[in-house]
Amino acid sequence: MTEESKVQWIYASKDNEELEQRYDVWAGEYDKDLDESFGWVGPKVGAEVFAKHVPQAAVILDAGVGTGLVGVELRKLGYTNITGMDMSQGMLDEAARKGVYRQLDQMVMGEKLDYIDDAFDAVISIGVLTLGHAPAGSLDELVRVTKAGGHVVFSLRPDVYEEHGFKEKQSALEAAGRWELVEVSDKVKIMPKGEPEVEHQVWAYRVCPGGE
Repeated sequence: MTEESKVQWIYASKDNEELEQRYDVWAGEYDKDLDESFGWVGPKVGAEVFAKHVPQAAVILDAGVGTGLVGVELRKLGYTNITGMDMSQGMLDEAARKGVYRQLDQMVMGEKLDYIDDAFDAVISIGVLTLGHAPAGSLDELVRVTKAGGHVVFSLRPDVYEEHGFKEKQSALEAAGRWELVEVSDKVKIMPKGEPEVEHQVWAYRVCPGGE
């Protein structure tokens, strides 16, 4: 199976159970495939935006951690208190080998996360909020587990933002006083080798105290 067909295979998953199983299968080759075939720079781009807003001492959740590539980039920037969560145990096992996470938990984006309110100073989620993966409703939980004054940073494809409920959800959270926008990046080609036509933007919000 080519790297491109692996991606298609992942996105063809009919439910979360199948998606989890397929990521388990891909986990061992994931880093190599994304680097060599796609030139995946999402973790680096996301971490750079994150670092503009979040102090190094922050307690961080990497939501949809995958194999831990975001954590590696955060560690390079001086962050050391990072928890990761993902639906795939195979991916979590690979993330554990990176040695940059204090804790790794198996949970599913789009469902209620098993963390208390205000558990983290900041959340980052790169390459996760997209079709067939984490829906727009996932943002409610990311806000819930982030302290007031903390930040939620995530990447989105512009077409997914416009057409699949994210624009409405992000606006609703802002209207409810749950968060405020502090940055949205320019469009970036984050897979220049394999899918040079695909662009992403990185969004950064500050969580507000109170809200509805």
